[in-house]
Amino acid sequence: MTRYIDTHIHLDLLTEPALLLQEADQVGVGAWVVPGVAPEQWSKVMATTALHEQVYLAPGIHPQAAGNFQKAHFDKLRQLLTYERAVAIGEVGLDRQLDVPWQQQEELFIAMIRLAQEMEKPLLIHTRRSTERILELLQREGGDQVGGIFHAFSGSLETARRILEMGFLLGVGGVVTLQTARRLPEVIRKVPAEALVLETDAPYLAPEQHRGQPNRPAYLELIARQVASLRDWSLAETAQQTTQNACRVLGLPVPDTRQKDKEILENESE
Repeated sequence: MTRYIDTHIHLDLLTEPALLLQEADQVGVGAWVVPGVAPEQWSKVMATTALHEQVYLAPGIHPQAAGNFQKAHFDKLRQLLTYERAVAIGEVGLDRQLDVPWQQQEELFIAMIRLAQEMEKPLLIHTRRSTERILELLQREGGDQVGGIFHAFSGSLETARRILEMGFLLGVGGVVTLQTARRLPEVIRKVPAEALVLETDAPYLAPEQHRGQPNRPAYLELIARQVASLRDWSLAETAQQTTQNACRVLGLPVPDTRQKDKEILENESE
């Protein structure tokens, strides 16, 4: 089968990540992208990435760490991005709910956009009550030249279309399974198939079936099932399309689509 790719998962924050990856592998998840959100976490993210050949690294500096940003961090980040499994810079962005000075957040985000251009890496975007400003800065600084993924997207169809026009994709996570989700189902139904990638954000944002519990890598299948239902796709089609999308934006090799097709079809019929 075409394996699912989890484009955003904090494996370094999970207990027994190797066992959790095995569990996810059994339901068809075949690759994972791990953001490194702060300099003090990068070494652990690197160690976690080494656990599995299909675990990829996306080192970056989250806006919550903007107040502690130093030039030495920037130099280290540039070095990490030369690692063969470093596929993106993330997660980076702006967040109006953080107790971090806005100017510092913006300065850091601009630096991350410019680094992405220099290193030719896509961006994993974190946004909370700041999408308009993020789009302005991406436009001004040439972020459309590198593209990337808007992590945990839950905005309107109009916002989604503006994001897609800039060459970014939409990261669809556990929010799509929530009974309270209103705008996201419409977005998923109406955007082009090429716009969607899957993510868990584990251990955060667990699907409705496990709300209030730590999210797990294997729960990506639950997200995929909801996307399949909204798009009127089979699970195999969902895996194939979202995996192709993730590989395109992250520069990953497309998996062999002939493997284990039977397993996905059997799971779908259960």
